[in-house]
Amino acid sequence: MSFVFNAPVPTRITNTRQKPTQVHHVLNTAESGTGNKPPRTWRIVGGVCAAALAILVSGFVLWPVTPRDLGVGNQMQQANIYRHWQGGEVIVLVRHAERCDRSANPCLGPADGITQLGSHSASDLGRAFRTLGMAATDVISSPATRTRQTTEFMFNGAAQTQDWLATCDEHFQQTIKAHKSLKRNLILITHSDCISSLERQLGYPHALASEYTSSLFITLDPQGHMQVLGTLDAGSWQRVLDQPLE
Repeated sequence: MSFVFNAPVPTRITNTRQKPTQVHHVLNTAESGTGNKPPRTWRIVGGVCAAALAILVSGFVLWPVTPRDLGVGNQMQQANIYRHWQGGEVIVLVRHAERCDRSANPCLGPADGITQLGSHSASDLGRAFRTLGMAATDVISSPATRTRQTTEFMFNGAAQTQDWLATCDEHFQQTIKAHKSLKRNLILITHSDCISSLERQLGYPHALASEYTSSLFITLDPQGHMQVLGTLDAGSWQRVLDQPLE
């Protein structure tokens, strides 16, 4: 076996001696601050994007989009819904069932009422509330045909109606409190505009519009201030009621 050794040629020796100078030049360039930098415009854009992201994140923290979804996981228990209900401490705003004049489904009766499908949904919702217990619960409905029909199918009887559940004026929150009796729950069958108005007053200006037969749960703190416990869509009732209590 033989090895071949190639002796360096003079030009390579010359190039090797020049490399320290090149490295030294690069270091000097970096130290002097004259190397490549991102264009000033890109730095500005990056700063603006970072600021916008911070504002967006803080916005979600400071302004919750919508109340807690009680149909997710064990949120009914996390929000102490059952304990509050047993103590007669809950106010529930229920949106009426599917309205006839905005649906292709067959009407139950008058055009300003609910659909046949809506009547079934109302009956299911009433059974869910009876599962919670209705012994210490008052029910009041808006006088509109759709809310009255919803109430009648929920609880199999004539609805007690009051006009303030349809007008929902600036005194809506105070009027609700005035109708809440000590140690008695209060179910109010009303309209999406009324529910949205109350949500805005209670710190949820960006809450999604309530669905048909959905429920907004509220309680009063020791000072008498309303506290939102969460919302529950009609389709989630069966699942949450089937959950074992922890």
